[in-house]
Amino acid sequence: MTSPAKSRHQLYLDADLTEKLEALAAKPGASKSAILADAVAAWLTRRGTQELDDRFGLRLNRISAQLNRIERDGQVLLESLALFVRYQLTVTAPLPEPDQAARAVGRDRFQAFIDQVGRQIAGGGRTLGGNTDGEGTP
Repeated sequence: MTSPAKSRHQLYLDADLTEKLEALAAKPGASKSAILADAVAAWLTRRGTQELDDRFGLRLNRISAQLNRIERDGQVLLESLALFVRYQLTVTAPLPEPDQAARAVGRDRFQAFIDQVGRQIAGGGRTLGGNTDGEGTP
Protein backbone atom coordinates (compact mmCIF):
# COMPACT_ATOMS: atom_id res chain seq x y z
CA MET A 1 0.00 0.00 0.00
CA THR A 2 1.45 3.36 -0.98
CA SER A 3 1.25 6.45 1.20
CA PRO A 4 -0.88 9.34 -0.03
CA ALA A 5 0.88 11.81 -2.25
CA LYS A 6 2.29 14.82 -0.47
CA SER A 7 2.64 18.26 -1.95
CA ARG A 8 5.75 20.32 -1.62
CA HIS A 9 5.35 23.89 -0.33
CA GLN A 10 7.86 26.66 -0.13
CA LEU A 11 7.39 28.81 2.97
CA TYR A 12 9.02 31.99 4.18
CA LEU A 13 9.26 32.39 7.94
CA ASP A 14 10.64 35.18 10.11
CA ALA A 15 14.06 34.60 11.64
CA ASP A 16 12.78 34.09 15.21
CA LEU A 17 10.10 31.67 14.03
CA THR A 18 12.70 29.80 11.98
CA GLU A 19 14.93 29.44 15.08
CA LYS A 20 12.04 28.03 17.11
CA LEU A 21 11.16 25.59 14.32
CA GLU A 22 14.82 24.50 14.06
CA ALA A 23 14.94 23.91 17.83
CA LEU A 24 11.78 21.79 17.76
CA ALA A 25 12.95 19.82 14.72
CA ALA A 26 16.30 19.06 16.40
CA LYS A 27 14.58 16.77 18.89
CA PRO A 28 14.71 13.04 18.08
CA GLY A 29 11.81 11.84 15.93
CA ALA A 30 10.71 15.33 14.91
CA SER A 31 10.86 16.92 11.49
CA LYS A 32 10.06 20.38 10.21
CA SER A 33 7.45 18.96 7.84
CA ALA A 34 5.68 17.05 10.62
CA ILE A 35 5.71 20.07 12.95
CA LEU A 36 4.35 22.41 10.27
CA ALA A 37 1.74 19.86 9.14
CA ASP A 38 0.53 19.45 12.75
CA ALA A 39 0.46 23.23 13.25
CA VAL A 40 -1.53 23.83 10.05
CA ALA A 41 -3.96 21.00 10.89
CA ALA A 42 -4.51 22.43 14.39
CA TRP A 43 -5.06 25.93 13.00
CA LEU A 44 -7.57 24.68 10.44
CA THR A 45 -9.40 22.65 13.10
CA ARG A 46 -9.72 25.70 15.37
CA ARG A 47 -10.96 27.75 12.45
CA GLY A 48 -13.56 25.08 11.62
CA THR A 49 -14.69 25.07 15.22
CA GLN A 50 -15.05 28.84 15.14
CA GLU A 51 -17.13 28.55 11.96
CA LEU A 52 -19.43 26.02 13.65
CA ASP A 53 -19.79 28.33 16.65
CA ASP A 54 -20.63 31.21 14.32
CA ARG A 55 -23.22 29.14 12.44
CA PHE A 56 -24.92 27.40 15.34
CA GLY A 57 -24.13 29.54 18.38
CA LEU A 58 -27.04 31.94 17.93
CA ARG A 59 -29.46 29.09 17.30
CA LEU A 60 -28.24 27.20 20.37
CA ASN A 61 -28.57 30.35 22.48
CA ARG A 62 -32.18 30.73 21.31
CA ILE A 63 -32.96 27.10 22.13
CA SER A 64 -31.37 27.52 25.55
CA ALA A 65 -33.50 30.61 26.25
CA GLN A 66 -36.63 28.71 25.19
CA LEU A 67 -35.76 25.82 27.51
CA ASN A 68 -35.21 28.28 30.36
CA ARG A 69 -38.66 29.79 29.75
CA ILE A 70 -40.25 26.33 29.65
CA GLU A 71 -38.56 25.42 32.93
CA ARG A 72 -39.72 28.70 34.52
CA ASP A 73 -43.29 28.17 33.27
CA GLY A 74 -43.27 24.63 34.67
CA GLN A 75 -42.13 25.92 38.06
CA VAL A 76 -44.89 28.56 38.05
CA LEU A 77 -47.49 25.91 37.20
CA LEU A 78 -46.28 23.53 39.90
CA GLU A 79 -46.20 26.27 42.53
CA SER A 80 -49.68 27.46 41.52
CA LEU A 81 -51.06 23.93 41.74
CA ALA A 82 -49.41 23.34 45.11
CA LEU A 83 -50.85 26.56 46.53
CA PHE A 84 -54.32 25.75 45.19
CA VAL A 85 -54.27 22.23 46.62
CA ARG A 86 -53.04 23.49 50.00
CA TYR A 87 -55.77 26.15 50.05
CA GLN A 88 -58.48 23.65 49.11
CA LEU A 89 -57.34 21.17 51.74
CA THR A 90 -57.27 23.80 54.48
CA VAL A 91 -60.66 25.44 53.77
CA THR A 92 -62.74 22.45 52.70
CA ALA A 93 -64.15 20.33 55.47
CA PRO A 94 -63.93 16.58 54.93
CA LEU A 95 -67.16 14.80 54.02
CA PRO A 96 -68.65 12.47 56.59
CA GLU A 97 -68.31 8.78 55.72
CA PRO A 98 -72.03 8.06 55.24
CA ASP A 99 -72.52 10.94 52.75
CA GLN A 100 -72.23 8.76 49.65
CA ALA A 101 -74.23 11.20 47.48
CA ALA A 102 -71.70 14.00 48.04
CA ARG A 103 -68.82 11.60 47.33
CA ALA A 104 -70.50 10.51 44.07
CA VAL A 105 -70.90 14.15 43.01
CA GLY A 106 -67.22 14.70 43.79
CA ARG A 107 -66.20 11.68 41.70
CA ASP A 108 -68.36 12.89 38.80
CA ARG A 109 -66.86 16.39 38.99
CA PHE A 110 -63.35 14.97 39.09
CA GLN A 111 -64.07 12.76 36.07
CA ALA A 112 -65.47 15.77 34.19
CA PHE A 113 -62.29 17.68 35.06
CA ILE A 114 -60.06 14.84 33.81
CA ASP A 115 -62.11 14.57 30.60
CA GLN A 116 -61.80 18.34 29.98
CA VAL A 117 -58.04 18.24 30.52
CA GLY A 118 -57.80 15.32 28.09
CA ARG A 119 -59.79 17.20 25.44
CA GLN A 120 -57.67 20.34 25.87
CA ILE A 121 -54.40 18.39 25.60
CA ALA A 122 -55.59 16.31 22.63
CA GLY A 123 -56.89 19.39 20.79
CA GLY A 124 -53.78 21.44 21.52
CA GLY A 125 -55.87 24.01 23.38
CA ARG A 126 -54.70 26.09 26.31
CA THR A 127 -56.96 27.51 28.98
CA LEU A 128 -54.32 29.95 30.22
CA GLY A 129 -52.60 32.41 27.91
CA GLY A 130 -54.06 31.53 24.58
CA ASN A 131 -57.73 30.66 24.55
CA THR A 132 -59.97 33.74 24.68
CA ASP A 133 -63.14 32.29 23.17
CA GLY A 134 -64.29 30.70 26.43
CA GLU A 135 -64.20 27.10 25.15
CA GLY A 136 -61.37 26.20 27.46
CA THR A 137 -63.29 26.98 30.62
CA PRO A 138 -65.24 24.17 32.28
